[in-house]
Amino acid sequence: MNITTIGKGNIGGGLARRWERAISDALGKVSGLDGKLVIDATNIFSDRDEQYESLAHEVKARTNGPVAKAFNANFAALYDEVAEQRVRPGCLYAADEEARDVTEQLIRDAGYDPVSAGGLENARALEDFVPKLFGKLEAGRTFYRFALPGEL
Repeated sequence: MNITTIGKGNIGGGLARRWERAISDALGKVSGLDGKLVIDATNIFSDRDEQYESLAHEVKARTNGPVAKAFNANFAALYDEVAEQRVRPGCLYAADEEARDVTEQLIRDAGYDPVSAGGLENARALEDFVPKLFGKLEAGRTFYRFALPGEL
C-alpha cells in the first residue's frame, strides 16, 4: 500500500509518523494522484468553494479516484498519546465504498477505532462538525469515542 500525506504539519506529519510505525514499508514515493485513493483530512475555517459539495468532493474532482474524509475530527496534538488511552479513541469518517476498507485499516493502524458516518455524501457534515465543536473543547486536548451499546 502506498500512502501520500500532503503537508507535514500537525495532521499530515503526525499521521505519517503513526502509519510509518504500523506499516513502515508503505511510505514510498508516489508519482501521481490521478485515480489513486485519497484520504482527505482537511478542515475549513473560512470561505469554501461552493462549486463543490465538500472539500473531499473537491479532492475527488481533482484526483478522479475514490476518496474518504477522515482524521479531520481528531486533534493532531494528541497523536502521540493515542496508544496510552484506556480504550481506543474513535475516528469519524465518510468514504466512497472503494475507499472504505483502506480507510478503516489506516484508522486502526493510527490507533483509533473507525466510526463510519456513511458515504462521501456525508463529508460536508464532518467538515462542518469540526469548527462548531472544536471551539468548545479544551484547547485540542480531547479524545472521543462512539460505541454501540455493549461495546464498551
